[in-house]
Amino acid sequence: MHWQTARFALDLARPLVMGIVNVTPDSFSDGGQFASTRTALDHCEQLIRDGADLLDIGGESTRPGIAPVTLDEERARVMPVLREAVKFGLPISVDTYKPEVMQEALDLGADIINDVWALQRPGALDVVAGHATCGVCLMHMHGEPRTMQRAPMQGDAVPQVRDFLRERSEALRRRGVSVSRITWDPGIGFGKTVEQNFALLARQRDLLHDGYPLLAGWSRKSSLGKVTGAGPHERMLPSVVTAVLAVEKGASIVRVHDVRETVAALKVWSAMQEQGEGRT
Repeated sequence: MHWQTARFALDLARPLVMGIVNVTPDSFSDGGQFASTRTALDHCEQLIRDGADLLDIGGESTRPGIAPVTLDEERARVMPVLREAVKFGLPISVDTYKPEVMQEALDLGADIINDVWALQRPGALDVVAGHATCGVCLMHMHGEPRTMQRAPMQGDAVPQVRDFLRERSEALRRRGVSVSRITWDPGIGFGKTVEQNFALLARQRDLLHDGYPLLAGWSRKSSLGKVTGAGPHERMLPSVVTAVLAVEKGASIVRVHDVRETVAALKVWSAMQEQGEGRT
């Protein structure tokens, strides 16, 4: 299986590691650390040295309770970093739901649009459908960031997430977008209870039947804190474990803060896979 992006056809025969680059002052786990263009680019280069297969640049935090940023502010944060990051020679994703940012990012050479709203905002679908080859990651979110944890979704999350992502994918396909360009993200932590998040992990293979690759974003999420007692800056180990579990259950891409540690863990997992479970 391949994921077609603007400049790269990504081979998903092995799991890929997407490094997170938050160009924000208020992200829940690393807000402010990489808020300037120079520190963000230094971080990009470090993630590449650590083994990242692709980078995801975002200029707006979507942590629960956060207020949205203006279009101009997001542009000012993201575009100077993106202009340089596209020169690094690996796929660059832009984490945004604003169609204006999507279009400008694609014009600057971004490869993937990663949208927590799954292209539901007016004009977003048009931008992606209007591009010849860009990749897109469609994420499920219940509610919206400012209020999503006040009233989490009810019932069994797995079929609800699957049906939503299926509908959004069909909307793209009706516009002529190839299946090979689309990836799903179940949206861990976005308007879901701790139990629902772990149900999505336990039954993750139920989301693979439509043939779309899955991107898993568990890194440093509050659900990991709930079950371990670890604060946001203490969740590296549970994040790495959960990334490996997600890959074991069929995820093709893991979106992570701790790239070096995740890459090392997945090398161990891959070595086991190469020998086959039945061999000694």
